[in-house]
Amino acid sequence: MRIITLNANGIRAAARKGFFDWLATQKADFVCIQETKAQLHQLVDRHFFPSGYHCFYHDAEKKGYSGVALYSRWQPDRVHYGVGWDEFDREGRWLQADFGSLSVISLYLPSGTSKEERQQFKYQCMDRFKPLLAELATDGRDYVICGDWNIAHKEIDLKNWKSNQKNSGFLPEERAWMDEVFGPVGLHDAFRIVDPRPERYTWWSNRGRAWDNNVGWRIDYQVISAGLADRVRQADIHVDDRFSDHAPLTIDYAG
Repeated sequence: MRIITLNANGIRAAARKGFFDWLATQKADFVCIQETKAQLHQLVDRHFFPSGYHCFYHDAEKKGYSGVALYSRWQPDRVHYGVGWDEFDREGRWLQADFGSLSVISLYLPSGTSKEERQQFKYQCMDRFKPLLAELATDGRDYVICGDWNIAHKEIDLKNWKSNQKNSGFLPEERAWMDEVFGPVGLHDAFRIVDPRPERYTWWSNRGRAWDNNVGWRIDYQVISAGLADRVRQADIHVDDRFSDHAPLTIDYAG
């Protein structure tokens, strides 16, 4: 089972940069995309509905903003658009597809970098999500929650951690929350199960020469329930092409 996740920073822009041509060669079973920045009626090109996939989009109400997508080789039993929290769901941030005992989710957690109001909204989301994630971890299903979590968990997960300790995405409160998610809550960081190396990033600022110098952050994850932890086989961050300011994260699972 191969799952790919990417924050596209505009799915139409990613298409122009060759993302769908690359995707066609990857033999993925599931694809999760965040920050589509498009309404469904704007996606008229066949690229946005790749052959062989069932394709689902959950758009933000605000045009050119947020939005998530999910592609699957199989027709899901159910699709959930949002989590039932109106302020969050209006921004198109959660798309869940259920297949038997497996659920695959495309998630885009808010960033708090633009202004304090958005950081407070991010904290609200974290508070609301913790009990939801704890419920998912114990309900007996297998979950893969793919996406941009907008938090680098540990010092190893960003280049300049010392100078970013007061910046959104690496605040003590955010990191402590991730400790809870990967601790008492009972979920797992699939990437770190198979790749403990430093300087493995998924996002680079467009400022300066961050990409050229690999001054990045690892903020894109595949977060999995305990039943999948021993089925992670390999992980790859694709950096040979640049489809977005994020890189695709691919993880292969047994079974």
